[in-house]
Parts: sequence; structure tokens; C-alpha cells
Amino acid sequence: MDLLVGEPSLELLTVVTSTICNLLLEFSPAKEPMLDSGAVEMLCELTKHSDPALRLNGSWALMNMAFQAEQKVKSKIIDTLGTDRIFQLLSDADERVIMKTLGLLRNLLSNTLHIENIMSEHSSEVLRAVNLVLDGPHPPEVKEQALIIISNITAGARDKDYVMEDENIIKKIREFLVVSDNKLQMGAVFVVRNLMEKGGRQKMLRESGILENLEQLLHMTPRDSQFYEE
Repeated sequence: MDLLVGEPSLELLTVVTSTICNLLLEFSPAKEPMLDSGAVEMLCELTKHSDPALRLNGSWALMNMAFQAEQKVKSKIIDTLGTDRIFQLLSDADERVIMKTLGLLRNLLSNTLHIENIMSEHSSEVLRAVNLVLDGPHPPEVKEQALIIISNITAGARDKDYVMEDENIIKKIREFLVVSDNKLQMGAVFVVRNLMEKGGRQKMLRESGILENLEQLLHMTPRDSQFYEE
């Protein structure tokens, strides 16, 4: 794949990379051939481009590539992109780039076996990434994506309590349960629900103040609310 060879115009690059985003959807027959022709390397290079539209398309295409992908594809994305670049993308000035990078992380951490494998090698980097977003001045819809990633980890990582051992994440979950934003509340509820499915956590959740805030939320919420649908 020689898209970046020479001096193609920004307009051409933007159009072509937008097309690649669509071709890399999970159901596309073009996905496997593109993977074999250097798509991962090219897209990772695009995420370093000075033009925000190309950084967006690069991160977007990687997100699509990781969707329901095999472990070897996910590992190649992580190894080629690198965790340092992920942190840079999560600090991008363009909020759309941040959202697509979070979508990439969500798709990387979307299968129990894959979650365990990735977290066993990159847990500190993954947790640092979600904390970066949770602590940042981002709108609720951005932090909601970080909560989805955390929820995936709590559901899929069976060997270790990565989330329960992260004091900052637990603090944020406790706070989000009682904020006046539905997206953050729902995201926090899903995390707590997954945490409670594993035995032995009730005491820790009680001591952390999470159950107290969950009870407060439920007390203030009508019985016909979506919080009770699950």
C-alpha cells in the first residue's frame, strides 16, 4: 500500500482515507487483503499527520480494523501504533480524534480472551489511558466512552481486579453515580454491575462508598427508569 509515497494532496489523502475507513468495516470483503498489504502501518502513520482530518481518518480506520478482529490483528495494531501514540491521540486538540481513539481501545478490549491477553501485557498503559480521559476537561459523551472500556475490562478480565485496584477509577465511578448527567450515571452503573457479578467484591464496594452512592441513585430514580431495565 503506497498511499503515502510521493506528495499526494491533502484533499486526495482525505478522500482516499475516508474510503479506507469504510472498506475496513468488519463485513467488508476488502478487509483481509488490505491487512495483508500494509494497511496497519499506513494508518498508524496517518495518526501522526499534522492535518486533523487525516489523524481522524487514521484513528477511525484503525477502530474499524479492530472491530471483531482476531487477536493477531489487535496485537499488530497495538505494537505498530504504540502506547505513546495512543496517549498523544487521547490528548489531541480535535475531540473527534479522541472519540475514535477511545473507540479503537473499546474494540481492542471487546473479547474476554483478548481482554485478558491485552491487559496482562498492557494493563498499566490501558488504565493510564482511561484515567487520562476521566481526569480531562472532556464532555460527558467522551468520558462515557472511557466508562465503556472500563466496563469491558471488568466483564472480561477474570484473572485480576484491575479496576478495583485503581483508586482513581473507583473514585470517578463513585462520583459519576451521583452527578446530574445520565450518560455518566449509566456508564458508572454498568461498571458497578459488572464488578458485582464477581464474588468477594461487595465489601470492597461498600468500603469504597460506591454502594452507598448506588443506593442513593436508585432511591432518587423512578421505578420505570432505564436504570431498572437491566
